[in-house]
Amino acid sequence: MVFRTGFQLAIGIIFFLQTVLGIWGNFSLLYHYLFLYHTQCRLRVTDLIGKHLIIANILLILSKGVPQTITTLRLKYFASDFACKLILYVERVGRSMSISTTCLLSVFQTITINPKYCCWKNLKVKAPKYIAFSISFCWIQCLFVHLVFPLYALYVSDKWRSTNMTNTRDSGYCVATDLENISGSIYVALIVFPEVSFSVLIFWASGSMILTLYRHSQRVQYIHKASVSPRPSAESRATQSILLLVSTFMCFHTLSCIFNITLALFHNPSWWLVYTTGLISVCFPFISPFLLMSRDSIVSSLCFLYMKNSVSPNLIRKT
Repeated sequence: MVFRTGFQLAIGIIFFLQTVLGIWGNFSLLYHYLFLYHTQCRLRVTDLIGKHLIIANILLILSKGVPQTITTLRLKYFASDFACKLILYVERVGRSMSISTTCLLSVFQTITINPKYCCWKNLKVKAPKYIAFSISFCWIQCLFVHLVFPLYALYVSDKWRSTNMTNTRDSGYCVATDLENISGSIYVALIVFPEVSFSVLIFWASGSMILTLYRHSQRVQYIHKASVSPRPSAESRATQSILLLVSTFMCFHTLSCIFNITLALFHNPSWWLVYTTGLISVCFPFISPFLLMSRDSIVSSLCFLYMKNSVSPNLIRKT
């Protein structure tokens, strides 16, 4: 019991740090994007996608990090039936939008860095025009698809009033109880299949970016025969940053899927499995804004909470 209490306290502190720093980092980056928008600066397409990734991160932290922090630190139990359904809905929407926007980001960058003579020449021209539509479609799809679970397939109830129920799944602060056998099929069709498809696209896009960068370095290698290596182009640096972001996402997403599958196999999972699963699910929303900040010195300046009133010409970005 002493070990459990100590472990729970340590997890609670980690959740608290993740939540506070994650909210601060994501809102700082979101403020940066909104600042550029309201000062009539042109955002890069990757920044537009990144803005929606940040919104998805905020939804995940608010729906997962905050309840887990409150639960593990034993501050208060607040989850009514309606609150549990709302938390589950927001968490699922944030998770789906996170993988959707990451997929869009990786695929768009793959199209962008391909040579002009590539068979995707027309896609390179048309892709920026369809990004806003694609993001809107993802939001609409996620918002409506995930209404199925709190309203039909799953009944989510207060943890304390569900201790005697069977066939339950505990998330630490709420308990989900299966009502229909069809819920598993709906989950596979609406959630698992799209996530697997997005994951395959992300792996393909990442491999394509790595191959394109390698071929580019091989082509220009003979030009630079000096001992000092040349500075990589802005496009190459942006691609490397996106690769780092995407790789980090896939690592944590894969771990989260493994732990969530393990958690789903047990109707009464151990407490450490519940807390560890929740901890991993918040890792990427916590880390990603700082990875995005590292791409741009202007964004990094937000760490010091300082922004000039005047807009300098070098803030204007080209798509």
